[in-house]
Amino acid sequence: MCLGRSMRPPIEDYALLSDLSTGPLISRRGSVDWLCLPRFDSPSIFASLLGAEDHGRWLLAPVQADAVVVSRRYAESTFILETVWQDPGGGQILVTDFMPVAPGRSSLLRRVTGLSGTVAVRQELIIRPQYGALTPWMSRTRSSDPRGGGEALLAMAGPDAWVLHGRHLPQPHGDRYEGEFVVSAGGQEDFALTWFPSYRTAPPPPDVDAALAEAAEYWTRWGSHCRQDGIYGAAVKRSLLVLRGLTHYETGGIVAAPTTSLPEAFGGSRNWDYRFCWLRDAALTLESMLTHGYGTEALKWRDWLLRAIAGDPKDIQIMYGVAGERELPERVLEHLPGYQGARPVRIGNAAAVQYQADVVGEVMVALERLRLAGGKEDPFSWALQRALLGFVEEHLEDKDFGLWEIRGQAQYFTHSRVMM
Repeated sequence: MCLGRSMRPPIEDYALLSDLSTGPLISRRGSVDWLCLPRFDSPSIFASLLGAEDHGRWLLAPVQADAVVVSRRYAESTFILETVWQDPGGGQILVTDFMPVAPGRSSLLRRVTGLSGTVAVRQELIIRPQYGALTPWMSRTRSSDPRGGGEALLAMAGPDAWVLHGRHLPQPHGDRYEGEFVVSAGGQEDFALTWFPSYRTAPPPPDVDAALAEAAEYWTRWGSHCRQDGIYGAAVKRSLLVLRGLTHYETGGIVAAPTTSLPEAFGGSRNWDYRFCWLRDAALTLESMLTHGYGTEALKWRDWLLRAIAGDPKDIQIMYGVAGERELPERVLEHLPGYQGARPVRIGNAAAVQYQADVVGEVMVALERLRLAGGKEDPFSWALQRALLGFVEEHLEDKDFGLWEIRGQAQYFTHSRVMM
């Protein structure tokens, strides 16, 4: 099937990567259609998931349109995505996509390895900051690789900059960069796209071999602690890996999703920004982590919670930013047509100021689970829980907006009443 320039693949065709700071989505066609740098809630530089190619993407795929994906999988217990392509002539390549787990420096690495024959590969890079609204200033520059030689492709817009390293850099074609290169059996080409503040010098390219080994070691070690059994063990472990992948490494905040404005119903208007930390969702995640042996992660979330809601309990919110930010103003991005036409596209979330009565109950249940699992209370956390109970007493008869963030009049919801 030939997909038009504005038609996106189905959401189930996307794979999630993570470096515990952000989470790109890569389609089965080899296109990175969503990426926010450097954090989950940063403005995207690739937003074609919610629009057309011109809203930003990074494609790596065989030149021949009738090439097929032979296999596509994560290396076991990791977020290292391995895609094997075969062209009509029988040539095969392996594309390995991953992000190093390196706090403070977000990079997306893509390696093309020749498996058999010779395959021509197409690359297309369309960087569009601010959710596809801006065209950055781009130039070629000498690579700062201390190992010497080569060029780099530099993009810049305001406080942000991005550098692409690789031997076969794409060339300008109108408002995008395109290029082709050939990979034969045993050959290998690496590309690294790295974010950095525009007022700093572009960083050198990462050592892809070392970064790949470190990423594999990190995720495999983390997954090995999973207490799981039964016929669904593998699915449980992958689900826990996804929850971990949505956790910010430094702050401990857990985002509900790495995306914004994917509709609750196809073509509908309930398209919310989920790149924030809901107390309810995070509390349920904490319970899952504890069930399967991840007490350290649960304690880090507890500490995030204490920082986020510190202050007067009457000011508690249902969600916060990744580092505990309270101001999450909502606005509509009129220039984006939305995922398969579902509009409006929103960033920020006005529901942050809603009263949802079940949230305190969810948090209290999770903290009790943590206590029973051996998590040590400190004077601050116990005092906070007592204050939250006082908050529930004061609002016991108040109507709320329920579990699903109803935009309208507050009312009584059974789930909210039970959790209170």
